Amino acid sequence: MKGILLSGGLGTRLFPLTTVIGKQLLPIFDKPMIFYSLSTLIHAGVDDVLIITTSDDLEKYRLLFNSGRHLGINIEYAIQNSPEGIPQAILIAESFLNGESFWLMLGDNMAHGPQFGRYLKNSLTNSMGAKAFAYHVQTPELFGVVTFDKKTDKILSLEEKPLAPDSNWALIGLYHFDPTAISKTLSLKPSPRGELEIIDLLKLYFEERNLEITKISRGNAWFDLGTPKSILKAAVYVESVQSIQGQLVGSPEEASLNAGLITKDQAEKSLERYTHTEYFKTLKYCLLQ
Repeated sequence: MKGILLSGGLGTRLFPLTTVIGKQLLPIFDKPMIFYSLSTLIHAGVDDVLIITTSDDLEKYRLLFNSGRHLGINIEYAIQNSPEGIPQAILIAESFLNGESFWLMLGDNMAHGPQFGRYLKNSLTNSMGAKAFAYHVQTPELFGVVTFDKKTDKILSLEEKPLAPDSNWALIGLYHFDPTAISKTLSLKPSPRGELEIIDLLKLYFEERNLEITKISRGNAWFDLGTPKSILKAAVYVESVQSIQGQLVGSPEEASLNAGLITKDQAEKSLERYTHTEYFKTLKYCLLQ
């Protein structure tokens, strides 16, 4: 399964933190931010990844992941010269996708919980159409919002950052698309802010009655890592889960191990450069379970 990991953008809301390093390389407790989204994609069944980033950060990602072979996956790279909306990633990835369905995740989204594990892979009962996910938030006006029928959970409407939201269900940065996403994206027009909007792409699927949106239930955590406060909250969450439960959150090695892509010996060997870190110790503990 193919997956796009969008890790471009300028991260202006995080200046001065992001003046010298890309947002998705910032630490969330003991791991770079991108580890968390990559882990989610691996849980979803992805073994062929395209990381889209800026020219300034490209070599940093190569240093971090190389070819992905140590994780039992293939990782390729592409450059987004200027951020012109999330759907632009689909156009950049056209040759990589080669007409296949795919997952798309934003590198500044962190998800953890039962619904972000093997459930993602098992939820694809139909590879056609589009699939998105919604999380109940207190500030829906900051996100794309989906309104459901209260009795049937049928999708009623989709809006991008509405001033007066009809719903508290925010769309998170994780999607699955069929191959028609390319032609649909080519038909999109830039919004008033000059970008292609992911909500407009989803609306095209909605108009075809070919869009499924799953509500993320309690017991699952999602963070939009666009502000210093959200990064702090996510780091506290990761530290708490790992220290109390002794289980890693957002470890690509552990995700690959659980997916059967690598063996325990391979997972341990891939972490030799981290031997004296808490990250290695926690993964070592997990391997012994």
